[in-house]
Amino acid sequence: MDAVDRQLVELLSANGRASYAELARQVGLSSPAVHERVGKLEAAGVILGYRAVVDPAAVGLPVTALVSLIESDAVDDPRVQDELRALPAVEDCWRVAGGEDYVLKVRVTDIAALEEAIDALNRIRGVARTRTTVVLSTKWEGRHG
Repeated sequence: MDAVDRQLVELLSANGRASYAELARQVGLSSPAVHERVGKLEAAGVILGYRAVVDPAAVGLPVTALVSLIESDAVDDPRVQDELRALPAVEDCWRVAGGEDYVLKVRVTDIAALEEAIDALNRIRGVARTRTTVVLSTKWEGRHG
């Protein structure tokens, strides 16, 4: 990756809907050259995809929590990740170092739904315990929030 590729990644991170013409104008290249570079960045796995950023409250998910998950020492089950992925309330999952094994971002409709999600997490074979932090307000999400 050169400086132009880095600039393209930064511009697309801020606005994934930017046209090739707009990107070209900002980096000083032709639209076809930008199209080719973006295609190479996608093929190389630098750009993983594009998505709409949605207001969770607007789609009925106003409650966000970060749930730390500790795996059982007695059970080494690789299916834990698959079961985490299958839970609709789990939006993001990070494997972490430290006292916990995973940190999850959970989004739900209300506190009762959060309790159900935590119960479901604790029922997964291989989960020893969880610790939950409820988000009071979101100042920003993502680098360009």
